[in-house]
Amino acid sequence: MDLAQLLQRIVNMVLRRLLRIGVNKGMEGLARGGSGGAQKGNTLTPAERQAAARARQAVKRARQAAQITRRMR
Repeated sequence: MDLAQLLQRIVNMVLRRLLRIGVNKGMEGLARGGSGGAQKGNTLTPAERQAAARARQAVKRARQAAQITRRMR
C-alpha cells in the first residue's frame, strides 16, 4: 500500500465520523423542533412535552436503526 492510499483511507475514515456526528446533531435538532427546545421564558404545554418526548424516542430508534445498518455492512 502506498502513501496515497493510506492517506485516502484516513481521510475517508475521518469524513465518515464527521458525517455521522453531523447527522446525529441534525436529528437531535429536528427532535427539538429546530428552535432549541423551550425558549427562555416559555414553558411547554403538556401536549408539547408529549410531542417532544415522542420525537426524542423516534430519534433514538432512528439512531439505533442506523447503527444496526452500519454493522451489517
